[in-house]
Amino acid sequence: MPWIRSAASMALRCIQRLNPLISASLLITMRPNLRTNMGNMAPFLFACRQCGVQKALLTRSLSTKKSKAKGKGHTQSKLNINTSLVEDIIDLEEVKKEMQAMMESLKEDFSKNLSIRSSPGALDHITVNTKDGKFPLNQLGQISMKSPQLLVVNMADFPESTAAALKALQESRMNLNPEVDGTVIRVPVPKVTREHRENLAKLAKQLTNKGKDSLRRVRSSAMAEVKKSKSTVSEDVIRLIEKQIQQMVDDTVTEMDKQLATKTKELLGSE
Repeated sequence: MPWIRSAASMALRCIQRLNPLISASLLITMRPNLRTNMGNMAPFLFACRQCGVQKALLTRSLSTKKSKAKGKGHTQSKLNINTSLVEDIIDLEEVKKEMQAMMESLKEDFSKNLSIRSSPGALDHITVNTKDGKFPLNQLGQISMKSPQLLVVNMADFPESTAAALKALQESRMNLNPEVDGTVIRVPVPKVTREHRENLAKLAKQLTNKGKDSLRRVRSSAMAEVKKSKSTVSEDVIRLIEKQIQQMVDDTVTEMDKQLATKTKELLGSE
């Protein structure tokens, strides 16, 4: 039948792309069975489909980029798998989003916890717990700088939240000693010492390491998901997907390290 010959031809072409020795072995095995019915052709068609996916991955028709290896005079190939080819195995786009969320979380932690207290905006991130919920301090009070050594928070619009705002300032990691005068909270700004800057730099490293730990958990979860397909997908395809996931982790770690270096330089700048 024409369709059988067509299917057999497709399977043969696929096999011939493999290593010559493997190809020859498979062809010798298959030739006596090519004249067969649809039921017996199914394994060959499945193998052909799998070979197509594997060939696409192995030949990097899923796109590759060249990147300079640091400190070396050569280029190394960088994987960039077409996610649609492996979507039945794992959603790489979702994994990428989770890793990017770790990066954004680190940036937010830096913003909240590593202020030098040099402007009114340094208090914006502080969250106040009120009976109506949690709100940023700058939504409850007007923050201004009276002098380089004094910040003032006017709580006239929400006087009932003054005590909660005071507590939030006291419990922040900014080493503040606020004082209340009616609905006005005065926040003395102590001189930023070298010791304080160094402590903030240490905290920046701790926050970065925490972010990397979260990143490793995302990686472990993704690797476990890929391994579920070991019985239906070739080992070469599994290894390539795992390599892509590790590359995504490495890229995110590099970005985290860059953020840490920038923040450390900022914190340890001139007093």
